[in-house]
Amino acid sequence: MNSRQQIILQMVIDKGRVSVVELAKLTGVSEVTIRQDLNLLEKQSYLRRAHGYAVPLDSEDVETRMMNNFALKRELAEFAASLVNNGETVFIENGSSNALLARTLAEQKDITIITVSSYIAHLLKETQCEVILLGGIYQKKSESMVGPLTRQYVQQVHFSKAFIGIDGWQPETGFTGRDMMRSDVVNAVLEKGCEAIVLTDSSKFGAVHPYTMGPVSRFSRVITDERLSDDYRDQLQRDGLLVDIIKNSA
Repeated sequence: MNSRQQIILQMVIDKGRVSVVELAKLTGVSEVTIRQDLNLLEKQSYLRRAHGYAVPLDSEDVETRMMNNFALKRELAEFAASLVNNGETVFIENGSSNALLARTLAEQKDITIITVSSYIAHLLKETQCEVILLGGIYQKKSESMVGPLTRQYVQQVHFSKAFIGIDGWQPETGFTGRDMMRSDVVNAVLEKGCEAIVLTDSSKFGAVHPYTMGPVSRFSRVITDERLSDDYRDQLQRDGLLVDIIKNSA
């Protein structure tokens, strides 16, 4: 995907529906070129075409969510990757920021990645990185393994760091998830007592979802962006977490 196609995809994700005419004006290329770009992006399952417009895929699609705020998520992933040493074995949970982290680590370091995400495993298939994909019930929409078998597999492997995605956080609830079975897998990871690191953009803070991840004392660190409020940052630090605020240089 070239830089113009990245811009096109970001506009489609942000606006929800964008016409070929509008995309041509915004990017400064012909409508013929835009149609070629859209055909390629649709073929690669980044978006969908509909009667002269481009529309995003399901918001749960990992690839589409990865491209939403791509530049920021890339910087979060780069910082998180700097915390991992060559030779380490790390667990990387599901989610768009974690997928970018996995790809960054595979490109930069000699490590072993344990994951429940079939998407991440597929993303790394052409890299030299060793990948251990844990089994279980396959959630097709999230492309993730869940359930009691997955919990058992987590108990049988060892890793020094775990990078966790969240759906919400509030001072009263701590970290929460919207999916019961995926949250249960996270809790199985937290029970290992490793260094647990939340990797997420700041939009998740202030939201709350039904299923608890934690308690918060089992987390070690949060990596997020500068839009996190000072009050939330202070509360996280009072809870004993190290908070890394990454500025978007784009």
